[in-house]
Amino acid sequence: MPEALHTRFTQFLLESEALKFGSFTLKSGRQSPYFINAGAFDDGAKIATLGEFYAEKIQHEIAEGRLDSRIDTVFGPAYKGIPLAVSTSIALQNRYHATVGYTFDRKERKDHGDGGIMVGKPLQDGMNVLLVDDVMTAGTAVREVVPKLKSVADVNIIGLVLSVDRMEKTKDSDLSAVQAVENEFGFPVFAIANVREIFAAGKQLFGEDGAPYVTDQIAVAAQTYLAQYGA
Repeated sequence: MPEALHTRFTQFLLESEALKFGSFTLKSGRQSPYFINAGAFDDGAKIATLGEFYAEKIQHEIAEGRLDSRIDTVFGPAYKGIPLAVSTSIALQNRYHATVGYTFDRKERKDHGDGGIMVGKPLQDGMNVLLVDDVMTAGTAVREVVPKLKSVADVNIIGLVLSVDRMEKTKDSDLSAVQAVENEFGFPVFAIANVREIFAAGKQLFGEDGAPYVTDQIAVAAQTYLAQYGA
């Protein structure tokens, strides 16, 4: 039986050193026992593999009937979402023969050349747009991106695919950021792996020294953190 997607993805995060354990201060001010650094996907092999994981997740959700099979373009918010959108559209083509566009936004509107605030496949009314992003903590990026997309064209946002769902409560509710975004915007949010899956897989995965990546100490820190902030 093939290894579960979340297990293979956890292994990839660890080998890429994108997943770190320790004590990290998040933008929210919370002290987290783990951190995922999307900047670690810094060469062609890593970003190509990351795109393949996104494409595999997308195809799985389509097969399960949870995601529309028609995707006109994959949208990644600048800046971290740009390589995600590009690598995902390439992987969808190479692995699944699905020709899908990619689009990303500019931080500032360009007033010369082709102009506008979008780069890549032009957005048009009625297009099905799939969002991709790395890790959602509060959902801030989504709330900025949706009105930006809608200001360009009356597109249908069919879903959002993340690398990791941290499964944390938002500041003002007991809902996770993922649940809050789904409720607010009405489209589904999928993650290649969630934090509980990652820690469970990390206990079963071993580094070069033969020790598990997730030691008992790390597991306890994670449990304590999720007991306080988990949704």
